[in-house]
Amino acid sequence: NVDTGMGLERTNCILQGKTSVYLTEVFEPIIKTIENLSSYKYGDDSEKDKSVRIIADHSRSAVFILGDQKGVTPSNVGAGYVLRRLIRRAVRHGMKLGIEKDFLAVIAESVIENFKIAYPELENNKKKIFSELTAEENKFRDTLKKGEAEFQKLLPNLMKNPKKEISGKIAFRLYDTFGFPLELTEELGAENGFTVDKEGFKEAEKKHQDASKTLDAGAAKGGLAEQSDVTTKYHTATHLLQQALVNVLGDQVAQKGSNINNERMRFDFTFERPMTKEEIQKVEDIVNEQIQKDLPVTMSVMSLDAAKKDGARALFSNKYGESVKVYTIGSAENWFSKEVCGGPHVQHTLQIGKFEIQKEQSSSAGVRRIRAVISGGLPLDKE
Repeated sequence: NVDTGMGLERTNCILQGKTSVYLTEVFEPIIKTIENLSSYKYGDDSEKDKSVRIIADHSRSAVFILGDQKGVTPSNVGAGYVLRRLIRRAVRHGMKLGIEKDFLAVIAESVIENFKIAYPELENNKKKIFSELTAEENKFRDTLKKGEAEFQKLLPNLMKNPKKEISGKIAFRLYDTFGFPLELTEELGAENGFTVDKEGFKEAEKKHQDASKTLDAGAAKGGLAEQSDVTTKYHTATHLLQQALVNVLGDQVAQKGSNINNERMRFDFTFERPMTKEEIQKVEDIVNEQIQKDLPVTMSVMSLDAAKKDGARALFSNKYGESVKVYTIGSAENWFSKEVCGGPHVQHTLQIGKFEIQKEQSSSAGVRRIRAVISGGLPLDKE
């Protein structure tokens, strides 16, 4: 057995006397679909041909990943990030070909039709495949347009740089402000004769993370700028808010920071898109429902490992010692929220008062921010 690294597709290509795997029946239906969507005939222009091949290859790969039983979906970690990069690169090259409407689900249908006999799971999971591709495409189109527009604004000044290098600071700003991935900045740069300072990008990212850790240290104590009965109520409300967000949006939600004073609360959390009006209302309703139930708020001390095993959300775990405080909202058997926390809390939820979300907006790439206020409520118990 000699491993030539040729692969089945290349072997098939040679046996058919084709000059490229993209001319075989494996890719031909997919490329025909791309031609119909873009009104471009494959083979007429080498640069556009490259975009067609990228769309065909990446779309097919994305369909197979989404159709797999492991349940991988686009995200910012692990296999989910590989999938996200494939989809987003395909979207960009679709836009380069002039495809302005959503197209990945259309191509996915062609892929599934071509492979469903050998891979029946693709047909079985096609609703999920179409849904995930369309959602990710919609999410990224706006990001891509804004990021590319900003890049074009920067281009005249970049051209003055004799090193033909995009600084790490600029690359990170495109990522942090516009959600523009580093690899796409690299691709855009390469198309214009630039390299990207990756080390500088890492340094800028680390500075940003260090600044976030400073915020996190305060957030571990409840994000309190000042402490009073009002801020104590606000802080307990952040526990209810976080769990309500998880209930409505899913487990991808995690607290990134909070800031509380006597006038309002601000809560930052991981989530990739703006919340809908319906989602915002649902979260607000859940928080107020828990307040009206007048749930008890209790504290216990245990090890961090024990807290996690008990289901507590452990934020900023690297800041804690051997023992941690765990605050439970609700009964021991049927609790609503359980968190490792060092901040002050009310004794029962009716003390909080009415909770109202005033605004939901972007904080940074992949992070959303909620601004909320409370009113009324019962006085706190005095020890």
